[in-house]
Amino acid sequence: MELKGKLVQWRRYLHQNPELSFEEFKTSAYLKNELQVMGVETRMLEPTGVIGIIAGDMPGPTVALRADIDALPLQDEKRVSYKSRVAGVMHACGHDGHAAILLGAAQVLAERRGELTGKVILIFQPAEEKPPGGAVKVIEQGGLEGVDWVFGLHLWSGIPVEHVGLAAGPVMANADEFSIKVLGRGGHGSMPQDSVDSVLIAAEIVTCLQTVVSRSVRPLDPAAVSVGAINGGTGFNIIAQETFLKGTYRSFSEGTRSLIEQRIREISHGICAAHGAKCQVDCRRGYPAVVNSERGVEILRAAAARVVGEKRVLEPEPSLGGEDFSYYLQKVPGAFMYLGATPVQAFPHHHPNFDFAEEAMAIGVEILVQAVFEVQQKQENTDR
Repeated sequence: MELKGKLVQWRRYLHQNPELSFEEFKTSAYLKNELQVMGVETRMLEPTGVIGIIAGDMPGPTVALRADIDALPLQDEKRVSYKSRVAGVMHACGHDGHAAILLGAAQVLAERRGELTGKVILIFQPAEEKPPGGAVKVIEQGGLEGVDWVFGLHLWSGIPVEHVGLAAGPVMANADEFSIKVLGRGGHGSMPQDSVDSVLIAAEIVTCLQTVVSRSVRPLDPAAVSVGAINGGTGFNIIAQETFLKGTYRSFSEGTRSLIEQRIREISHGICAAHGAKCQVDCRRGYPAVVNSERGVEILRAAAARVVGEKRVLEPEPSLGGEDFSYYLQKVPGAFMYLGATPVQAFPHHHPNFDFAEEAMAIGVEILVQAVFEVQQKQENTDR
């Protein structure tokens, strides 16, 4: 079977058999087996990571290529032959495609082993969707030891096929989480004067949190604060004693990150104090911003331009989405790019009908393989 057919076969198997973060046991076993069939040396990481190792005949730089492999707790509603067979679990962010692309790159690089100088490390990483994420565990277990460069990609339904998005500097945001517990005084709905209404106070906090970005953050500094859940009360005629809020805040700079945290606390405590209530505020930092190195972007841009042409290498605006690829880039120079994969009928990432154009996978393989040889060529030019 030609590579394009294998990519579809790999992707559809993974799509039909998704597993949640840190539960990817069948997925990792499948990936390990496919790598071994190619003659690629493998190493398992706890709990569900897989490392593939392809060593050239001559010494040279070590390049790591990474794919995430976990799925989401979401019901697949697509009407396709390859829809998820696991109730309430689906690949709704393209990780099945990322894993297939890395398998494809493994096959090509294994076949071209004689052309390699140095080493290629293939990282099949669990739990990108669940902070603190799988990247930290990969690093802790030596997944980046001896690595000189690291590259990754994300299938992107907002960019056309045969195009890529790539930029130096911050490209994805600090992805953090907050929770607020409002502590009022319960009572009867007919006697509000004897109570401290936690639902009312929580609603006021939700409204006022919208001013953090509009009135506290510098207008030219991208940021977002969103409340994703609110829970309080048990009956129509009972004033709730406690109400819970949780949400996310996104930023690019450490200064803005700290400012948002400060304002969440000040607003929550201030509103509660004004109503005679108390609150508990917890701000939990998640993934740091993904910051592409200039040198890494230079290499990946050259690789992408060889595959899709210079005019199709776009420079997108930074995304406030989060990615634990950031941890790799804190250790090793490299870059993370968006691979255009807009299907005929596009749905956003994390949507129950999410899908992507499968023809994009072959392009991803070509770019990753080319990036390895771009690094090799760069090293050879430096040595001359």
